[in-house]
Amino acid sequence: MTDISRTEPRSRPIGDRFRDVLPKLVLSPSVAMVAIFVYGFIAFTLYLSFSDSRVLPSYNLVGWQNYEFLFRIRAWDTAVVNLVIFGTLYIAICCTLGLLLAILLDQKIRAEGFIRTVYLYPMALSFIVTGVAWKWFLDPGIGLEAVLRGWGWESFRFGWIKDSDMAIYTIVIAAVWQTSGFVMAMFLAGLRGIDGEILKAAQIDGASTLALYRRIVIPQLRPAFMSAFVVLAHMAIKSYDLVIALTGGGPGNATEVPATFMYSYTFTRNQMGIGAASAVIMLMTIAAIIVPYLWSELREKK
Repeated sequence: MTDISRTEPRSRPIGDRFRDVLPKLVLSPSVAMVAIFVYGFIAFTLYLSFSDSRVLPSYNLVGWQNYEFLFRIRAWDTAVVNLVIFGTLYIAICCTLGLLLAILLDQKIRAEGFIRTVYLYPMALSFIVTGVAWKWFLDPGIGLEAVLRGWGWESFRFGWIKDSDMAIYTIVIAAVWQTSGFVMAMFLAGLRGIDGEILKAAQIDGASTLALYRRIVIPQLRPAFMSAFVVLAHMAIKSYDLVIALTGGGPGNATEVPATFMYSYTFTRNQMGIGAASAVIMLMTIAAIIVPYLWSELREKK
């Protein structure tokens, strides 16, 4: 006698199964390409950093020799110092200027949309375009100095781009000009997300404008500050195109940064192992910034 209480599970329609499989099929090529061309090449670069690769990749491992030699090169020390100077000023000025511009636009001024677009427009340009434009602007022969001297200000001097001690600051100027509008947009979004009732209550209690921003507004912008710091630090560490377009790493190697050092030793000096070691150091620096940020974000969501 057949037990009619036990029924066979009804098979799902082919259309439903296809809809379940379709996203995986669509995403699988992208996942495979990311796995190969991003993480695969990261692993390959890590392997090369422990090899004696020169012009072409070599599979003869030499241990930590490339890293030991890297930290004995004076140009690498210069690149690291320049990165610290550039990164510190770049992040600090962008955050300060971006916050001030965001506070200004948050006052519901006229033509806010136009002003916001003007501030954001430089971010639409590539760093190559920015570097070339600022190179022309700062060149003493054809730029700002030449124009003002042509107008009669004969004593005006602004030759930072030719000065080995000041050239690194011209990169800071160009980078801040391009990115501060983007940081402003991040802070403006954070300001617009603050509950207005809290601010009104503080004003009723007699809080001054300075105390209002120092004790209420700025502390609530912590996520925007963290996001801006991560983005700017990442851009500072991997800055290559702006430096090449603006100063070419010069005068001499006065504006050398780790990214230009890595390219120079890998493709110009034919020291691929040392170039790979410097690339790994850059990757570890970026990971040291991004991983704690992601971990804190995921922990807060949980």
